[in-house]
Amino acid sequence: MFGSMGPCVRGLLLANLGVFALQYWDHGLLEEFALWPLGNGFQPWQLLSYAFLHGSITHIAFNMIGLVSFGSELEQYWGTRNFLKFYFASVLAAALTQLMVTASLGEMSPTVGASGGIYGLLLGFAMMFPNRKVVPLIPPIPMPAWLFALIFASVELYFGVTGTASGIAHFAHLGGMIGGWLMMRHWRRSPRR
Repeated sequence: MFGSMGPCVRGLLLANLGVFALQYWDHGLLEEFALWPLGNGFQPWQLLSYAFLHGSITHIAFNMIGLVSFGSELEQYWGTRNFLKFYFASVLAAALTQLMVTASLGEMSPTVGASGGIYGLLLGFAMMFPNRKVVPLIPPIPMPAWLFALIFASVELYFGVTGTASGIAHFAHLGGMIGGWLMMRHWRRSPRR
């Protein structure tokens, strides 16, 4: 499995796992590098650094499964440089979306996790390989990638609008998908990448 990963996916996986391990020794990482709302501890570097922090073993496990599942093939298809651009465009768009949401709702909690980038990868995978079969963990029913991405986007939108499953940055996940979609449109307009 490790050998089939490109250098970028492998590097992101190791960086996320390494930072997650550091979080147990240095609890100040969250204070400095989580994405804090504007006016409540926000610093510019947090637009990217938050994506390397995670709230629990389950949180990082699901994100890293998504990174390897969708990212490995996308890196191979696009190349390392374009994959990296796409991933961080998704992470940045997720952060900006989350900042807008927290500002409009007056929330003061920080955001952590690579989920925005992973949701961007999910969208990229669905756009590049729409008919590829994907088997989610729950329920384990094979479905085309486009449907899998559509279901995930719909669930996130529903949870975000209704406030269900609070404590999860649903709009950041959607922002990651939007960032990925914008990058794909940019690439289609300018054939030279």
